[in-house]
Amino acid sequence: MPFADLVPDIKKHMPQLRGRLLANQPLAELTWFRVGGPAQLLFMPEDEADLAYFLKNLPADIAVTVIGLGSNLIVRDGGIAGAVIRLGRGFGEIAVEGMRLRAGAAVPDVKIARAAQEAGLAGLSFMRGIPGAVGGALRMNGGAYGRETKDALIEARAVDRRGRIHVLSNADMHYSYRHCGAPDDYIFTQAIFAGERGDSAAIAAEMEKITESREATQPIKSRTGGSTFKNPTGHKAWELIDAAGCRGLRVGDAQVSQMHCNFLINLGNASAAEIETLGETVRRRVKESCGVDLEWEIKRIGTPS
Repeated sequence: MPFADLVPDIKKHMPQLRGRLLANQPLAELTWFRVGGPAQLLFMPEDEADLAYFLKNLPADIAVTVIGLGSNLIVRDGGIAGAVIRLGRGFGEIAVEGMRLRAGAAVPDVKIARAAQEAGLAGLSFMRGIPGAVGGALRMNGGAYGRETKDALIEARAVDRRGRIHVLSNADMHYSYRHCGAPDDYIFTQAIFAGERGDSAAIAAEMEKITESREATQPIKSRTGGSTFKNPTGHKAWELIDAAGCRGLRVGDAQVSQMHCNFLINLGNASAAEIETLGETVRRRVKESCGVDLEWEIKRIGTPS
């Protein structure tokens, strides 16, 4: 059953809108798991001003959901009511400014690492190991290989639900492990990262090691969503999952990866419900096995079918 079409009313009340508006747009192809229902309204703004205009004029009773590259996301089978915002080319700029790197929120994290390497900036190679884009790294304090976003961020720009633009310092983000304390309604549009002078060849070698490590230990060529659960204090999630006997566990076409059991994979025809059920089964078995409550790292949004 499709959602009501919001596009005609939005266009009528926002004549200066420049971005793309799509009604009942399938979202499965925008996520790495390749699952999930449609967005009632999908909006892809042209730039920050277009985004601010949209949010300022959007009726308050229409919910707003933001998605990025879909690398750390389960969209449930019933889809997402309200407006789904996905930043695109207008948020894809990268500029090296001395020892700083400025990037739009839609820039893939791997491109940050590459741009820094080409400019001889050390300290950002860890972003080679983060799937997704800058916006997601800002919102989740994304990290890999010993560093997190909080270790490199200088400041971020964001637009709130009322269309107001904010500039946040690192301290304003209130970062902790896989958590950002900035208001939930802030949509990040840009970030400035700090680098330090380094040797381009040495940085390239460091990035190659990260690439080789990921390929050897993670099912990156499968339909997956990255690390499923946060590492509990004093533990590694994958070790707890393995000890609970969950490696290779299946629910329909959803499976706990044999290569790295903190990854769930879609073997081909899994539904979002099967993937989420598998994750909850893993959580229950780990709790029964060792008493630890695993916390989801993957974001789950939308409604069941």
